[in-house]
Amino acid sequence: MKIRNLSIPLATALLAACVTSPTGRSQLMMVSDSQMSQMGLSAFNDMRKQGKFVDAPRERAYATCVSHALIAVLPPPWNAQQWEVQIIGDDTANAFALPGGQIGVNRGMFKLATDQDQLAVVLGHELSHVVSRHGAERVSDNMAAQAAVAAGSIYAGTRGSDTGNVAALLGVGAQVGILLPFSRTQESEADTLGQRYMAQAGFDPRAAVTLWDKMGAQGGSKPPAFLSTHPSSGNRAQALDRQAQQLLPVYQQARASGHAPNCRL
Repeated sequence: MKIRNLSIPLATALLAACVTSPTGRSQLMMVSDSQMSQMGLSAFNDMRKQGKFVDAPRERAYATCVSHALIAVLPPPWNAQQWEVQIIGDDTANAFALPGGQIGVNRGMFKLATDQDQLAVVLGHELSHVVSRHGAERVSDNMAAQAAVAAGSIYAGTRGSDTGNVAALLGVGAQVGILLPFSRTQESEADTLGQRYMAQAGFDPRAAVTLWDKMGAQGGSKPPAFLSTHPSSGNRAQALDRQAQQLLPVYQQARASGHAPNCRL
């Protein structure tokens, strides 16, 4: 009886922690914005202490210019937040934004994103992860998955099963059945919102298709689409192309109303 009742407080907590994302999707949220901001700041400071940031004034000014244009159109409180931009001495094409107001851009990203519109695709996507609270959602998903594994292990023990093997199986099930699908959803959501923000900021939304085509052409070993944390490049480009056509009037209106960034490296 006590074993079955383990699920009651967990279910109650999960129901109480449900919120809605900017696109109207239900999310599990078991950590606060202040907790996530502290985690983001701590991670960024760790990178600083490790010497990850490089002295690159031109790249930093360029990335800051694009970032500020995007931040200006974000919803509150993110549009009023103080954001710090740093350049990371890494030749891979990557970037990130953290809930505490930090943005990092790898030097290698400037070789792939060759103009302000393409860089806005990347930074708009990363800022959308923050606005959508995807970091907090991922932490919450992991907390829920760990709780489910623990409950399953206890139940297996009462049935005379090998609790270690059952926990491992449940862990794999949680990883493939819960965590990764949510991550793909988050990536698609960040694509949608990021492209919308860049159009509102006066960046050409069609650049999203160009950038993802470049990424798809990079080749290399890729996991199967159903196990990937990102939508496949082909599917992603098609979705972004459809939305770009819908966002062209938004982009044109933004430029006409004075949102006309001129960021150059």
